[in-house]
Amino acid sequence: MSPSVDVRDTSHRKPVPYIPLSYRNDDLAASALQLVLSIRPEWQAGDGKVEFKRFTDGITNTLLKCVKTRPALTKDKVDDDDDDDEYEDDDDDKYEDDDDDVILLRAYGNGTQLLIDREREFTSHTLLAQHRLAPPLLGRFENGLLYRFIRGRGCMASDLSRDTVWPAVARRLGEWHAVLPVAAKNGRANLRERGEDTSLAAPNGATANGAGPCVHSTPGGPTKPSATLWTVMQRWVSVLPEDTAAEAKRKSLLQTECRRLVDDLAELSSFGTNGLVFGHCDLLAGNIVVEAAERGASAEDVATVHFIDYEYAAPSPAPFDIANHFAEWAGLDCDYRAMPSRSQRRAFLSEYLRSYRQHASSVVADRCVRDGKDGKDALLDRLFQEVDRFRGVPGFFWGVWGLVQAKISQIDFDYGAYAELRLREYWDWRAETSGARAARGEEQPLRERRWARQD
Repeated sequence: MSPSVDVRDTSHRKPVPYIPLSYRNDDLAASALQLVLSIRPEWQAGDGKVEFKRFTDGITNTLLKCVKTRPALTKDKVDDDDDDDEYEDDDDDKYEDDDDDVILLRAYGNGTQLLIDREREFTSHTLLAQHRLAPPLLGRFENGLLYRFIRGRGCMASDLSRDTVWPAVARRLGEWHAVLPVAAKNGRANLRERGEDTSLAAPNGATANGAGPCVHSTPGGPTKPSATLWTVMQRWVSVLPEDTAAEAKRKSLLQTECRRLVDDLAELSSFGTNGLVFGHCDLLAGNIVVEAAERGASAEDVATVHFIDYEYAAPSPAPFDIANHFAEWAGLDCDYRAMPSRSQRRAFLSEYLRSYRQHASSVVADRCVRDGKDGKDALLDRLFQEVDRFRGVPGFFWGVWGLVQAKISQIDFDYGAYAELRLREYWDWRAETSGARAARGEEQPLRERRWARQD
């Protein structure tokens, strides 16, 4: 029997029902059905059955498409040819509740609470839905979420450089950074006020998710300093294994580097509130959904995109969020030949700034954009330089993440090898910017070479 929940309370403006049940990988269909029927009990009656389609591209969570089949239901709702199609909605208003036949179920990966603050993720999704930047949550259960679809297809890494896609990503990211509020301080001041050890030694009982007060400034909500990119990164380093002498040595080195990054970059960004914006922080291709084109649209028209999966969303410097997206042009295989050139990055940032200005003008008191005293080119130059300064940080961020995942994840993915690739990006960046690589007479690494090219 399904637990009692307010099954019609599906609006993002109302409380999200909690379901005291768990999803189980070893009993996929039964456990998923019980969860879905908790918010859609009417699916149990009438013609048709409930079917589940499992997505295969996630490396952290389990994703299921849950469909109530009906005689008039089109085949693409049940079994799209494109496994990346996560969202689906036939109505012109993508966030209305007219279509109740398709739900997305996302169950958290094993041990990911060490890396991800699920309370923060839930709050992030709720905030995004309030700003119509995410589909409404339909339900929350012990190890996951249920939410709505919008029609579209997930990107491949090769899509990110397409002239129909990258401007859309730039525009959406500018909107995110301009509209979404944050309540956080940057750098060491935030660490101190949160009671964190700014020496980056792991306090007793520390967890890696940067758990703390709400990350957003909402009416009547908490105003204490909240988790940021820097505190999340610190916590991840703090739970790295140190069972062997080699692990302990590496952990100590990464603690030193984490402190160095905070000292060098935490006060750098000139965008947002206290140098922070609401960052997605995981803008890889699979987390970008291209909305289905309208009838009559040209193949050359710029698409409309939506960002999904808000596990790592947190206040962060805008240059990090942008540099992290540029790093994802290389894909999970780290094909650095795909990295954006200087001219591509500048065009992206120009589009981003146009969107940022458009959305910030009536929402965010951001003087560096609104007063315009530096001029458009000066502002673009500054952002270009700031993103360049951050280009090695995603390698550190995801390298440490991969080291932790290698110890906890049950997903069939070589996290250890991935961690080494990403950390190599960081060390190559350090060697390039310090001049050590040139002093040693070594060849410039491919990633750095592609980053430096003009076209």
